[in-house]
Amino acid sequence: MKKISTSALAKLLNTDWKDFIQKLEENWYIEIKNKSLFSSDKIKVLTSKWKENWWELKTWTKFWDYITWPENFNPFNSSNIEYISVSILAEWFWYWARKMNQIISELWWIEPNLKWWKLTKFWEKIWGKELVINKTWATYTKWPIKIKENSSLLNSLWEKNTNSNTNEIKEKKINNSKELNFREKFPAQYRTKDWHNVRSRWELVIDNSLYEYWLAHAYERKLPIEEDVYSDFYIPAKDWWKAVYIEYWGLEDQEKYENRKKIKKEIYKKYHMNLVEIENKHIDNLDDHLPRLLLQFWIRVD
Repeated sequence: MKKISTSALAKLLNTDWKDFIQKLEENWYIEIKNKSLFSSDKIKVLTSKWKENWWELKTWTKFWDYITWPENFNPFNSSNIEYISVSILAEWFWYWARKMNQIISELWWIEPNLKWWKLTKFWEKIWGKELVINKTWATYTKWPIKIKENSSLLNSLWEKNTNSNTNEIKEKKINNSKELNFREKFPAQYRTKDWHNVRSRWELVIDNSLYEYWLAHAYERKLPIEEDVYSDFYIPAKDWWKAVYIEYWGLEDQEKYENRKKIKKEIYKKYHMNLVEIENKHIDNLDDHLPRLLLQFWIRVD
C-alpha cells in the first residue's frame, strides 16, 4: 500500500496542515516532545498507542520528525474498533475485575470516581470509553480488544506476578535511565522506617511521614509514559482517593536542576497527572503542609 506524508494526508482529507497536526496530537496519534529530558529540541514521534496496539498501523514508518501514513488511512474513523469490558480483560489474565482496575489505575489510565472508575483526563482522549449505568449513575470503562497486547499492561502484570526481588527490578530499570548521572551523584544511602533507601535527609522525612500516615507508597516509581521519568514518591489510588505523584524540589539556584524541574513539571501537566509539590519551606512543618496538599486529591490523613 502506498504511504504518504502527513502534509499529503492532510491535503487528501481537505484539512489544514497545522490543524491536522494539532488533531493528531490531541487524539494521541503522535506526540511532540523533547529529544531527551535535557534537550529543548522538539521532534514528532508516533505514540505507543499506534506503534504497538493497532494492527492496521504497524506498517507506519518513523524517521525522527518525518512520519508516513497509509494512503487510505483516516485517523478519525474508529467505527471498526472492538471494545471489551474490564471484567473480560481481567478474565483473560486470570484476575478479578477489581484487581485489574487497580492495575489499570496504576498505569494512569483510570482514576476513582464517586461511583466506580472513570478515565483520566489524558486517556479519555485516546484508548478507552467511559460509560454510565443509568439507574445508579456509576461509571465504568471499556477498552479496545488489542489492549491485551499492550506492553505497559503486560509489564505491569509481569511485575505483579514475578517472584524476582522488586528492588533488583527497579535498579535494573534505573540503570537504563537517562538520569543515571543524577542518581550516581546522589546515591540512596538513607534508610527509612519502612526500609526504603532514599537519597536525601528530606526525602527520609517525607517517606517516614507517609509511613506514619499508613499510606502505601513507592519510592522512585517510573511514570507510566514513554518518556524515561521517575517520580520521587507515588501513592496508588484506593477507594475514593486518586493516585498521586510527589516531587520534592530540594535543590535551589542550580541551573541544571531548575531546567530538569521545569521539564518534569511540564510532563506532569501534559499527562494531567496529580502532582504534590513539596519545597524546602514545607519541610520544617511537614505535618502541617503535607496533609493539606494530599487532601486536594481526596487523600485524608490524621
